[in-house]
Amino acid sequence: MAPLDRLRSSSVAAQILLLQLVVVALVVVGGLGLAVLDARRDAVRSAGDVTLGVAESLASSPTVRAGALTSDPTASLQPYADQVQRATGTSFIVMMSPDGVRWTHPDRSQIGGRYLGTIEAARAGGTITEEYTGTLGRSVRSVAPVTDGDRLVGLVSVGITIASVQRSIWPTLPPILLAGVGALAVGAAGAFAISRRLRRQTRGLAETQLIAMLEYYDAVLHAVREGMLLLDPMGRVQLVNDEARRLLALTGDVVGTDLGDLDLPTSFVERTGSPEEIRDEVQLVHDKILVVNRTVATWEGRVVGSVITLRDRTDLQSVSGELDSARSLADSLRALNHEAANRMQTVVSLIEMGRTVAAVEFATAELALAQRLTDEVVAAVDDPVLAATLLGKTAQAAERGIELTVVDGSRVADHDFDPQDLVTLVGNLIDNALDATGEVERDRRVEVFCDLEGHRLRLRVADSGPGLAPERRQQVFTRGWSTKPGADGIGRGIGLALVTEVVRRLGGRIEVGASRLGGAEFTVDIPGEEDLSGTRATRMSPVRGEHA
Repeated sequence: MAPLDRLRSSSVAAQILLLQLVVVALVVVGGLGLAVLDARRDAVRSAGDVTLGVAESLASSPTVRAGALTSDPTASLQPYADQVQRATGTSFIVMMSPDGVRWTHPDRSQIGGRYLGTIEAARAGGTITEEYTGTLGRSVRSVAPVTDGDRLVGLVSVGITIASVQRSIWPTLPPILLAGVGALAVGAAGAFAISRRLRRQTRGLAETQLIAMLEYYDAVLHAVREGMLLLDPMGRVQLVNDEARRLLALTGDVVGTDLGDLDLPTSFVERTGSPEEIRDEVQLVHDKILVVNRTVATWEGRVVGSVITLRDRTDLQSVSGELDSARSLADSLRALNHEAANRMQTVVSLIEMGRTVAAVEFATAELALAQRLTDEVVAAVDDPVLAATLLGKTAQAAERGIELTVVDGSRVADHDFDPQDLVTLVGNLIDNALDATGEVERDRRVEVFCDLEGHRLRLRVADSGPGLAPERRQQVFTRGWSTKPGADGIGRGIGLALVTEVVRRLGGRIEVGASRLGGAEFTVDIPGEEDLSGTRATRMSPVRGEHA
């Protein structure tokens, strides 16, 4: 396995530790190098100051001036130069003529030769300090002029070799190295501490393992058919998969957003935001019937948030409703069949008794009653879909021993409402009233009032059932509330939730109160275009409970 492959297969904590150690080592080595360079620069600068001071002192010395004016300057100046060199610790002292011919030099063989370095500034009466490579190697040297009055009689050069300068900084290196080692130790200790914490957090997984885990988990979460919503302990969204976005109609980036700030029903937010566990609870979210589960997510005994799963049961609920309708129709047909058999037997008996006129009157009485009921409904409701719905509900009510009537004054004219919305509103409210009325022993009545025209709808459904206590009138509109749980585990009470959703979408309001029949009365009011100003107010409060 190549070194790079071995590195990638090691844990993320080990990789971070190695990276941190390399960075710390580079920083410490770089710092040490800069410290040494700075110490050398200070030593060179200090050496320049020393050589310039010694050169100026010698240039102003009467002994040097006097020796420069003799016929043999070397004889008088060489011993003096050696003495001063030893006293000052410099590497060389060279005295020379104004032309740069050496009079003195630590290497006697160099006397009489020409000085190697820059002397123009000194010959002009100034001084110069420079680094230059001469006969003794590279050195820091200073040159000063020797004058007799206004006349230049010689030059003095004092230098310290770079080798001597470097030897002078050696005593300063141990503290620098000690500081570097300390910094390296502290950095390594910090790197080990960070590595241990990172190892605990990543469970010692390698880079490739973490990448694969992220890719697989992300693919699975977005591919599952159930909606999944992950919340942190503060109720903020941490993850939402594609199915959850579709079911909840979420758009844009919602990660980090509080659940209550999303466009979701209040009942859904309150239930899923509560700390209690939820199992297969029905929720109506916008136009979808969802089965919601919520469980607390823990890690090593610590609560890290909650997981909410969503399943779409809209189609299943529709099928379940159709099945209930089919069962009701089958029961009605069985009852009709039994009743028809009894009536047919009665007619046959009357004919056998020779009472043919009575037999005809008895046989046609029920037909006349049914035709009269149909005529009444059609006369009041000039809409085929709504009329068919009311006729069907009237037949169901009759089979259950309930009198369903359309109140005088009902009127249905040309309108712009979706027939499906009308069926949802009228059908579910009547079904709810029939269920409630079926709980009483006698005087079972349901009344329907409908005023529909253009964009405006006023619908009122009253029953003679047990009614609703004032404190429960608001609850009937939340979470598909029902006093009768279904046998299929999904639950009933979806009808009122669907009614509430249609009313909210159309910008109307729904109220519940006590009816004059003794039970509950539901009133739907959807304003038309002429009531646009009132529409804004009702949209803010689509559901309201009225006290008797």
